[in-house]
Amino acid sequence: MVDTAELIAGDSMALADVPMVVDQVAVARLYGEPLFAMPQDLYIPPDALEVFLEAFEGPLDLLLYLIRKQNFNILDIPMAGLTRQYLSYVDEIRHRNLELAAEYLLMAAMLIEIKSRMLLPPRHVADGADAEDPRAELVRRLLEYEQMKLAAARLNALPQLGRDFLRAQVYIEQSLTPRFPDVALSDLQEAWQAILKRATLVQHHRITREELSVREHMSMVLKKLQGRRFVEFESLFNPEKGVPVLVVTFIALLELAKETLIDITQAEAFAPIYVRLAYTPS
Repeated sequence: MVDTAELIAGDSMALADVPMVVDQVAVARLYGEPLFAMPQDLYIPPDALEVFLEAFEGPLDLLLYLIRKQNFNILDIPMAGLTRQYLSYVDEIRHRNLELAAEYLLMAAMLIEIKSRMLLPPRHVADGADAEDPRAELVRRLLEYEQMKLAAARLNALPQLGRDFLRAQVYIEQSLTPRFPDVALSDLQEAWQAILKRATLVQHHRITREELSVREHMSMVLKKLQGRRFVEFESLFNPEKGVPVLVVTFIALLELAKETLIDITQAEAFAPIYVRLAYTPS
């Protein structure tokens, strides 16, 4: 069982941690604890909080804003009121950022110059034409700047990739159709010539065995000599039948001479050789 005294002591410690202020609202929390009043030793730097209600991109942007806000005619600018409002803004930013105020001060000098020129009597032109308005150059620059600003606003209003939409990327392998390169007629000709060139380098030599009978050619020689007295040696050979037949025919003549069935004679050295059947006494 839990001791009742311990529960009472625990509740008393928990209530001691809760602040006694009930109706006030905490202005902040410091390390998890509510803070109902600003500390007296809190230091806030002067430039810690700065609020700019209007942000301008340069002197021309400020002048255009002042003209449009007061509904001034840009072709007939009241330089006194415009210069006064412009200088008040420049004086405000000069105390905060001197580098930023430098280009605004240059435009302020230009406005003061235009204002002073308007106070002077107009110059006389030789050909009788109207003198140039001192505000003409400023009006031209303001109109060009306004055109560029409106064009930039229209471009910025267009949908931009990464800001207004993202590009969808879907990879479907089945939908990818292979694209084969185009083959020209000259490519086919070159490929065919390369195949023919490789074919000439590879040649097959087939060796066949031809069966020639020496006995058969011996009978053929005897038939040629039959009924003839002398036959020239070279006439017994037929070069058109190839070298193997010539060799076998020559061997057949040697066998016939060995068996004394033919006679091979020559009248003198380097004379024609003749072949005849051997003389058989009756």
